[in-house]
Amino acid sequence: MPQIRAVALTDIGRVRRRNEDRMVLNEELRLYGVADGVGGLPGGAEAAELAILKVTEGLVASTEISPDMPMIVQQASSAVFDLGRKLSPSSGIASTLTVGQIIRSQLIIGHVGDSRCYAQRGDAFSCLTVDHSVENEIRLRRAQGEDVYFHESNRHALTRCMGQPGSIEVDVIRRTLQARDRYFFCTDGVTGLVSDAEISGFLTRDEDPETILREIIALAIRRGGHDNATGVLVYIDSIA
Repeated sequence: MPQIRAVALTDIGRVRRRNEDRMVLNEELRLYGVADGVGGLPGGAEAAELAILKVTEGLVASTEISPDMPMIVQQASSAVFDLGRKLSPSSGIASTLTVGQIIRSQLIIGHVGDSRCYAQRGDAFSCLTVDHSVENEIRLRRAQGEDVYFHESNRHALTRCMGQPGSIEVDVIRRTLQARDRYFFCTDGVTGLVSDAEISGFLTRDEDPETILREIIALAIRRGGHDNATGVLVYIDSIA
């Protein structure tokens, strides 16, 4: 069984009047991650909170050794959609969701939207998730030979989110853990102000996770804090 240290932290920032980010650090389930209520729609906090709650409940209720992460996330998205019909019938409510559960020696991530999960393994740093944004969608379609364009103002608009109508496609990433791995789940209030190179620099430092996470969030706030900034940092100390 992996030996784990984890910490979670959120900050409302300097501009927003309400924190619409949510986070999960459930040591019993070994579940970690973040959700970010979609700006421009009402009920962002409610959407993010329900997304986290329903995924947690789904994992608790699962009788499988390895729960069906896509199904559980899809069911959570349907719950957010149903709540949106009550809170905001004209526009609905929505959230991102990026969560990971550690089962034995594997991290299983469910991802929808543009929150992220980073991995640091020795000197190797990578973003395990891909933002579901208009910009990335257009880039993919161009790589497939399509002649498509987008307006610059829409580049960060989401193409997938929790609470959208109909079935939702869930990215699932599986990663076999190694001792000294570090995983960082965060919302775009962090990634919009702290570069990947800077995040990697923090994750390679030989300090406890709480110190590192506080410094990352504080940096985002010092640089303007234009959005809520939330992170969950997970250290894999050893693999038994």
